[in-house]
This record gives sequence, C-alpha cells and structure tokens, in this order.
Amino acid sequence: MRTVGNVLWFLLAGWWLAILYAVAGVIACVLIITIPFGIASFRLAGYALWPFGRRVVVHRGAGVASLLGNVIWIVLFGWELFLAHVLAGLLLCVTIIGIPFGVASFKMAGLALIPLGTRVVDVDAPVEPGGRTVAV
Repeated sequence: MRTVGNVLWFLLAGWWLAILYAVAGVIACVLIITIPFGIASFRLAGYALWPFGRRVVVHRGAGVASLLGNVIWIVLFGWELFLAHVLAGLLLCVTIIGIPFGVASFKMAGLALIPLGTRVVDVDAPVEPGGRTVAV
C-alpha cells in the first residue's frame, strides 16, 4: 500500500514539491554559510518525494543553535515552502481521492517551516522517548 501511496503522491504533488526543496538546497549551498540548510533541504526533498513509509522524529534536546537556525530558515526558505505545501494541500483536497494526500501535505507544511532538530526515519525504526533513533 505504501508503494501505491508514494506513486500517487509523486504524480500529484511530490515531484514539484521535491523540486522546490532541491532549488532551495542549491541556493543555500551556493551561499556557503547556509550549507547546513542546504543539507536539510535535500533531506526534505527526499521526504517530499516519497513520504509514505517514513515518519519525522523530533529531537527534543536540539538546543539553541537549532532554534536560531529554524528562525533563519523561516526567513530565507521556510515560509515559501510552507505556502507551497498549503497550496498543494488545498488543491489536493478538492477531490475525495486527494483528501488523504492533502492532509499529508498539511502535515509536511509544519516540517517545511521548522525542519532543524528533526530526522526522517522509516516507520519501522524503533525510537527512544527522547526522539533518537535506536541503532538495530
């Protein structure tokens, strides 16, 4: 079922959302000082391309650097990607078949706004209460 969901997501919204993340990542890497944002953007591009079967784990102890990084991210790239996810969610919710994909897009909008301090892991990966993935 994950494969069907991922293929439908890719066709309906995933490919152009991933392109937006990739463009943001390239711009961030060109600016050199924002290379960590570029890496986060490329990570999110992969998640925006194939979201089903993966989940986001929030690391609660990410610290002040993550907070400041998220503020800079929001100013530089986050609000545009957030609006892209909201627009995609609204367009997907127009049809009954697209409603689950629209809801997924709305969930990803929050991640697009504040990505630092999070990790994308497989659904089956065990996670500790602090938000860290357990090595198996």
